[in-house]
Amino acid sequence: MERYKEQQLKIYNSLTKQKEDFKTITEGYVGMYVCGPTVYSNAHLGNVRTFMFFDVVFRYFLHLGYKVRYVRNITDAGHLENDADEGEDRIAKKARLEQIEPMEVVQMYTVDFHNVLKNYNFLPPSIEPTATGHIVEQIEMIKEIISKGFAYEVNGSVYFDVLEYNKKGNYGILSGRKIEDLIHNTRTLDGQSDKKNPQDFALWKKADERHIMRWPSPWSDGFPGWHLECSVMSTKYLGEQFDIHGGGMDLKFPHHECEIAQSQTCSGIKPVNYWMHTNMLLLNSQKMAKSTGNFILPNEILTGENTILPKPFSASVVRFFNMQANYRSILDFSGEALEASEKGHAKLMEAVSYLNIAEAGKASTFDVKAWIQSCYDAMNDDFNTPIVISQLFEAVKVINQMKEQKASLTSEDLAVFKETINAFVFDVLGLMNETAKESSNKLNGVIELLIKLRKEARENKDFALSDQIRNELVALGIQLKDGREGTTFSVN
Repeated sequence: MERYKEQQLKIYNSLTKQKEDFKTITEGYVGMYVCGPTVYSNAHLGNVRTFMFFDVVFRYFLHLGYKVRYVRNITDAGHLENDADEGEDRIAKKARLEQIEPMEVVQMYTVDFHNVLKNYNFLPPSIEPTATGHIVEQIEMIKEIISKGFAYEVNGSVYFDVLEYNKKGNYGILSGRKIEDLIHNTRTLDGQSDKKNPQDFALWKKADERHIMRWPSPWSDGFPGWHLECSVMSTKYLGEQFDIHGGGMDLKFPHHECEIAQSQTCSGIKPVNYWMHTNMLLLNSQKMAKSTGNFILPNEILTGENTILPKPFSASVVRFFNMQANYRSILDFSGEALEASEKGHAKLMEAVSYLNIAEAGKASTFDVKAWIQSCYDAMNDDFNTPIVISQLFEAVKVINQMKEQKASLTSEDLAVFKETINAFVFDVLGLMNETAKESSNKLNGVIELLIKLRKEARENKDFALSDQIRNELVALGIQLKDGREGTTFSVN
């Protein structure tokens, strides 16, 4: 269903610093690239907040009827310890410290990342490319940048010439930084650097004799710069210009700024129409970061094995908590905040569950069509999930009134009301009804118990009781099937 033709989405564009009408390059198709994790350690909840928001963006585009190519990369090489192109590759450093192969590090933390996203009900991206899988393409892009006069090679390393680019381009267009300020605020080179200017960034780094991760290139055995992979992979899978590029606000500078410079140098056009950036997640009012030890891992929330929260919380409650703040706002994570979200989540799921068995009335006492459009209006306003949730709780009030027979909906209105609530709660926000899941597990347990009692009755030749159990289950829509390996059941 092509709902996007009826809805006008507005997106806050980090490039222009304002909300703009969203218009795709190709009608009906969305190309979206989001910077993925550097897989040298477990992703903490602050990292996951960004991916969770773009999961909702992806879901909403699908709900609107767009065909979406969502690309989210895995950085498995080239990310140095700091943005000054100094230090070790983070993955190589972890491998050296653990005395294992770098690709063992990559595999371990990529698997962990995928497990976390699965637990938190993420949809997988359309394509999940890796930096190491695109070394050839990165080398080719470096060659092109050199040929156009915007990069230079020194002692086997290649650097992007920011000052040369800035003669025609605009380095700082995304972050708002001016090249003059960057020059003024950066230290002068100490004579040991190969760079012409401190602002220049690495496209290729020569590997020293200790560096494990290395590939042959025209300049040296080495490895690509961190910024290069995203320019290469976004171009390869989405084209020289695509709709949306997303990531955390910490990536605006220098990572995304460098991406723009690299891509625009090669294509001559702006690579991205809409840049989107999520804000920070705090933990007890302080920035969540592994460097300070102030962080919590997503799976620690589910198990309760942490010193921060009073008890375990479900993945759906955590998603619900995240959606209660705008993605461009700072969000403070705490036990008290999660407990409040848990109560709200439970009320929402209880209402949704009741709606599935609610009966229609002769007249509607609630304007369902206006309410539905209010949900779309909220999402169309730069994916304003807090307002969507407030609209869902307006629906909860109506459902509770229906329980008390103080409100009613016609069969037509009830059907579309139910469809819309389920769409926004489960398809768009990606929440899960754990209560329904628990009820299903309990039902399965009861049926298995009855199957066991029926088996005992048959063994005792009490065929009347055995038939009674079968017949009464059939009357409830539960079909038993006896086979060589026991009795199975299906619920109609």
